[in-house]
Amino acid sequence: MYKRKSVNYAGVRKKVAKLFYAVLTKKMPVREALIRFPRNCDDKTLIASWHALCHFEADEDLRAKDALYKEVQDNYIEFIARTLQEGNELPENIINPYIESYGEELISDSKTPQGIWHKLKRFICC
Repeated sequence: MYKRKSVNYAGVRKKVAKLFYAVLTKKMPVREALIRFPRNCDDKTLIASWHALCHFEADEDLRAKDALYKEVQDNYIEFIARTLQEGNELPENIINPYIESYGEELISDSKTPQGIWHKLKRFICC
């Protein structure tokens, strides 16, 4: 039976914060940050952070057209990055909408039994 090992989420959050800051400073494309995002994570803060970064990438056209929207979204992403850098959990009012909309599954690592099952389940169901 596959058993998940204990994870230091504060440390993982700090690593993810570096990805957020790299995106904000344009040192890394959003897609690259998403590729480098930790896999098989069940921390709700990191799951919400993943989705926030996905939305950041998806809104690229809107950000280019609307300076106010870009500023608000940049501030939001920077808030998430600061919270992650401190190793803290995001507030529930940020986490809950993402969890309600997308669930608690994050991208899986296809090399683990859980990741293989996740990919198979997505293939069969979709």
